[in-house]
Amino acid sequence: QVQLVESGGGLVETGGSLRLSCAVSGGIYSINVMGWYRQAPGSQREWVATIASGGSTSYADSVKGRFTISRDNAKNTVYLQMNNLKPEDRGVYYCYLKNIRSGGPPYEYWGQGAQVTISS
Repeated sequence: QVQLVESGGGLVETGGSLRLSCAVSGGIYSINVMGWYRQAPGSQREWVATIASGGSTSYADSVKGRFTISRDNAKNTVYLQMNNLKPEDRGVYYCYLKNIRSGGPPYEYWGQGAQVTISS
């Protein structure tokens, strides 16, 4: 079965940096999209960034210029480098995988979440 495991969360000061990792086991289709979502306390889950199998990236306006998403296909891992962290960046970060398949809807998977806490 496909599993996504996040790591790298923790406590950082405002203006600091963290790098989240998401390791995938079980298989990634040749055409896919991976990304990160986050959920702040008392808020709904929101999209942060995505990276397609072809390498194209997209970012939410709130993190543009501060966050960088990347992937290492040899390691089946996606990363989120978070710089200049702000208090509003706090929350649980979830890794996402969408395996694109022909002849049917895509398969979608979520990680268990990584806690990111920002101190002032």
